[in-house]
Amino acid sequence: MLRAVVVRELRLAVRRPADALSGLAFFLMVGSLFPLALGPDSALLRQIAPGVVWVAALLAVLLGQHRLFEGDHADGSLEQWLLAPAPLPLLVGVKVGAQWLVGTLPLLLATPLLGWQYGLGEEVMAVLLLSLALGTPSLCVLAALGAALTLGLRGALLLVLVVLPLSVPILIFGSHAVTQSLLGLPAAPALNLLGACLCLALLAGPWAIAAALRLALE
Repeated sequence: MLRAVVVRELRLAVRRPADALSGLAFFLMVGSLFPLALGPDSALLRQIAPGVVWVAALLAVLLGQHRLFEGDHADGSLEQWLLAPAPLPLLVGVKVGAQWLVGTLPLLLATPLLGWQYGLGEEVMAVLLLSLALGTPSLCVLAALGAALTLGLRGALLLVLVVLPLSVPILIFGSHAVTQSLLGLPAAPALNLLGACLCLALLAGPWAIAAALRLALE
């Protein structure tokens, strides 16, 4: 059943590529507008690059996440998940992982394009990619939690209001790691904090999402 969940998410991404790639297009568009608006000041671009890239990644992850469980709720899949022999938190974790592969992994692959626009060096680029690799799964878990809490409600504003305050520490640690690398200082402390946030999200997130889905189905 776990394999079926992953295959289903991949097939939906293939059948509806616009939904899967909308976050990538938004990420590239937002990240590319700042160099065009601020001009060729390389020092200024390098200074704002960590915050801009991380905010763009956060907004790209949130884009469309309010519909994460709507299809499963409409066709009765969530009710079947409750009756399945596999634990609901495990099914939820697999679905969120598949969504990260489909919607967020392309953001990491496209990040060097933005880094070159901001004049980031190879070492800083490596820290940026590592910080996004550690931070975006936590953002996906938080977005899935918001989607579960707002399941059945119209509009995405409530999801944003739920997820944004919880995402602030990840945003701060991620941008701080890149800033430290730009200044020639060690980025390991901030990356370690991102790793701690990821461990907490992986351990507690699926259980919280499963509890929210059970409440939504009652």
